[in-house]
Amino acid sequence: MKTPLLAIFASSLFALSNSVFAAETPFAIAIHGGAGTIEKARFTPAQEKQYRAKLTEAVETGYKVLHQGGESLDAVTAAITVLEQSPYFNAGRGAVYTYDGGHELDASIMDGRNREAGAVAGVKHIESPIKLARLVMDNSVHVMLSGQGAEEFAKEQGVELVENNLFDTEPRYKALLKSKQKLDNAKATSKEYQAAHKALPNSYKMGTVGAVALDKNGNLAAGTSTGGMTAKRYGRVGDAPVIGAGTFAENESCAVSATGHGEYFIRYNVASDICARVKYQGKTIAEAGDEVINGVLKPIGGTGGVIIIDTKGNISLPFNTSGMYRASKSNTQATYVGIFNDE
Repeated sequence: MKTPLLAIFASSLFALSNSVFAAETPFAIAIHGGAGTIEKARFTPAQEKQYRAKLTEAVETGYKVLHQGGESLDAVTAAITVLEQSPYFNAGRGAVYTYDGGHELDASIMDGRNREAGAVAGVKHIESPIKLARLVMDNSVHVMLSGQGAEEFAKEQGVELVENNLFDTEPRYKALLKSKQKLDNAKATSKEYQAAHKALPNSYKMGTVGAVALDKNGNLAAGTSTGGMTAKRYGRVGDAPVIGAGTFAENESCAVSATGHGEYFIRYNVASDICARVKYQGKTIAEAGDEVINGVLKPIGGTGGVIIIDTKGNISLPFNTSGMYRASKSNTQATYVGIFNDE
């Protein structure tokens, strides 16, 4: 029996549409809002809903850029800016306090096409550190600018400086008072002070936001922004603005943004180590991320996590703490939002 012409046409059209969908260029984004002692019992239903809503907003904002054909750098910047504007996360408006009662912010961004990068450290009057890091990458001959110099550059670029108290929040201030009480009680000797600092809960030592993205042109990008460590002193800078430690991206391997106890992430060059394992050992991003986060860092007390993406749109979100604020979305994966380690 002959197959009707209309049926043949419909079958061919269906096969064509399937092949086009299968061949669609991958694009994807993942974000994080920090890792640490994040336990469900500490959240009211309303608080959990608010955190999930903000994570959703950030990942959807970045995804929209990619869906419309925008660059991964723009998607990363857009997503992180949403998180910087929220008091829920330790970056921008939610930044923790230094020991002296102020705020010092860090950020970095990296382009996977050519390893161009920009970073700022210890800025006090910049509302969006990730945007300033992007300007450093795009409009300066340097990679990292710090403190007053970074803010002078910002003014030259037309960035309006803000008062440092813009970043004041009551929960962060209470955390500062608690940590200072513990530290000041141990001021008798330097060794005792160091011991007291190490004894502070991990929640005082970590907290970051970040994003990684793959655009339709196959280009990767990564960015990270933070308020640093509660009660930090002496102009301390963590891993967030350090290329290779807290942020790394190259099209030959992957893009990574980290969150955790920065000193460990700097010492073990976490972000670039993960990508090197992918590039030189042929590991998947899931394998490489697990090896570094759980195999290298965890045994030595290095707490935290990373978000990783490769040029095929694969996403991995490993962490070794009780939780990590995270979200992801791709052209083949619906929006995912997670907070605790059992989801």
